[in-house]
Amino acid sequence: MVERKLGEVSSECRRRLITHYGPEASEWLDAVPALLDQAAERWKLMLGAYHDAGHASVVATADTPGGRPLLLKAWAEPARFRNEVNALRLWAAGPTVGVVEAADDLAVAALEMIGGRPGGGARPARELRTVAAALHGLHISGRRRRRPCGLPTLDSHLNQEVRPRVRRRLEATDPGPWQDLVDMVLPELVTLGEDDSRTTVLHADLYRENVLFDLLGHPRLIDPLPMVGDPAFDWAFWTVYYDLGRGTDARLATAARISRIPVPVLAPWCRTLALDGLLYYLETADPRSPRMADVLAWLSAPNPGNRS
Repeated sequence: MVERKLGEVSSECRRRLITHYGPEASEWLDAVPALLDQAAERWKLMLGAYHDAGHASVVATADTPGGRPLLLKAWAEPARFRNEVNALRLWAAGPTVGVVEAADDLAVAALEMIGGRPGGGARPARELRTVAAALHGLHISGRRRRRPCGLPTLDSHLNQEVRPRVRRRLEATDPGPWQDLVDMVLPELVTLGEDDSRTTVLHADLYRENVLFDLLGHPRLIDPLPMVGDPAFDWAFWTVYYDLGRGTDARLATAARISRIPVPVLAPWCRTLALDGLLYYLETADPRSPRMADVLAWLSAPNPGNRS
């Protein structure tokens, strides 16, 4: 029996998810407390409190009868729930968060608590190397194990999302002082192509907040947006976004060394993601625009040096 009810999600959580999904998410947000209550009762968990973070789901803490801490995660989109759970199960026993329970009818899952608390444990001194090794291991698992059916493809993501939105934003947004930089990089968006021999299951959302550390200092990747495609995309995302504007050169060099994908192959992927990000930041008046422009300029230099 569930002994505690969560109540409504916070106004800040509601704002973030409506910004992400649109006004249609409001009705789902109203239903979230009941969904989490049902999941907790089904799995005999004791509910704790909301972990008020993230832009695409609602998360709450819970405990098993034996005192094991877990996170309950509710997804607004059933397809996103299925894809994430399927990918995490594919990577089971690897450097990812474990799925303890999942309810297809609720689009809710119980996930292990990394590091014993929300947000994980302390980051180790050798963060860069350990995260790169974990990502490489993830890609090896995605090639060796049978992939879940129905995962989106990187090809569709590029052709149906990235390229159309870049064109749309170019029509609606003035790059201002970065127009020449945008014009220089834009042709690569058309010619960018995958190497099918490397195809694997990608994490595809490698922000720093999506890499937690357990009590032994091992990285555990969470919140994937899994796709099937060239791992160059994941390495480029990690290079550009993991710590925007800091350590870009070190991540690019590490990505090339660990993945064995040469820098000249990774660089166009990096520039494409940085271009997409710059136009998004400009469209939304995000103060990170100059930082992303600096990253794009560095990536576009003939011989990127030690500047990051």
